[in-house]
Amino acid sequence: MRAMRFAEYGGPEVLQPTQVPEPHPGPGQIRIAVRAVGVNPHDWRLREGQFRRIRPIEFPSGVGQDASGVVDEVGDGVTGIEVGEPVFGRGANTYAEYAVLSSWAPKPDESSFAEAAGYPSVVETAIRVIRLVGVQPGQTLLVSGAAGGVGSAVLQIARERGIAVIGTAGAANQDYVRSLGAVATTYDPGWVERVRRLGRIDAALDLSGAGVLRGLLDLTGDPDKVVTIADLEASMLGIRFAGVGGDMTEALTAAVDLIARGKLHIPVDRSYPLDEAATAHADSQAGHTRGRRVLLV
Repeated sequence: MRAMRFAEYGGPEVLQPTQVPEPHPGPGQIRIAVRAVGVNPHDWRLREGQFRRIRPIEFPSGVGQDASGVVDEVGDGVTGIEVGEPVFGRGANTYAEYAVLSSWAPKPDESSFAEAAGYPSVVETAIRVIRLVGVQPGQTLLVSGAAGGVGSAVLQIARERGIAVIGTAGAANQDYVRSLGAVATTYDPGWVERVRRLGRIDAALDLSGAGVLRGLLDLTGDPDKVVTIADLEASMLGIRFAGVGGDMTEALTAAVDLIARGKLHIPVDRSYPLDEAATAHADSQAGHTRGRRVLLV
């Protein structure tokens, strides 16, 4: 089968289409014929070697976690799912024609395969960081980097829970952030004072790693009320770095429910053929995404 692999750490150019043996599911797993793959920052950070000290990999390596597709093999012990059913979820090495998933849910009828592939990791992360930062209904949450995939999920999930949201994003994405129920402002110089004029900030999330932690700390007055998923210098300020994944089954169940009730929709900003994964990585690293980027298989 065709898959995207890299044989050394490096830039997007190290991703190359390769012929590899097909994977097969183990106990408690399923295999899908992949239709679409979500492109996450985790993918290019892995490719660059940012995790090499804590999680070294063996080359050549595959890449990718999120995917949607059609079930074509079911592992031992798996019940409630049949070959031929459309699903979305998380697995390993999903930049490929076939991939094994360890967590999955039925693809919502309301979502295309491309849209569904963009949900798993961002919804899991959104639920986890909202919980970690301790923001409650009736309070106000500031979200830095609000227009990306995780930001799009945070804004909608927080609003559904009765939490007011202020989102910072680029000038081109202000209307998009407002469309998700948030008060929007840019992250240009002076952003801290602009946010302060909007009212009290009870908690804050850094989703982009754009050097905003000191400003978020100034606005909340408490490092326990700030969480980042992107700034590795967080510990120097006593701020939590939430890079470890949580309960994917909970996240997929929540996503299906929210999508069915019309409370969650994350648009696909751009889709790419599988062989253009390097371009997708370069675009993801450049930022300014509105929603999600996906690969089509």
